[in-house]
Amino acid sequence: MSDYYEKLAAGAKHTFWGYVGFELEELTPSSATVSLEIKQHHHNLLGIVHGGVLMTMLDNTMGLIMLQHPELRMVTATMNTHFLHNISTGRIYCKAELLHRTQRTITMTASIYNEQNERLAYASGSYRLIK
Repeated sequence: MSDYYEKLAAGAKHTFWGYVGFELEELTPSSATVSLEIKQHHHNLLGIVHGGVLMTMLDNTMGLIMLQHPELRMVTATMNTHFLHNISTGRIYCKAELLHRTQRTITMTASIYNEQNERLAYASGSYRLIK
């Protein structure tokens, strides 16, 4: 892992990313994979992973793709999320990919899978570059 990624990983441990417990699995110029070991504090009152945890995972994984370009800064403009199945235990994986980029916006998609590779949720997101 490069110095840049090591610094990024170390800094992320002290942010919301680290609090939730995300782990970077893979990062390429146009894709990212993140995992999360489900813990009780990720649950809602129904005993399943809270939708906000899943949305955060989708958003953060898509955002990682652009963090490979430290000269660029971006914010989420829109995110459309679909929840397909719930989960209570185990490890989940989020895979994101870059679909389209212009001078001002980036469009990405991401999906969350369980350990059996069943899709639990998916999202599309538009990200706006800021100066």
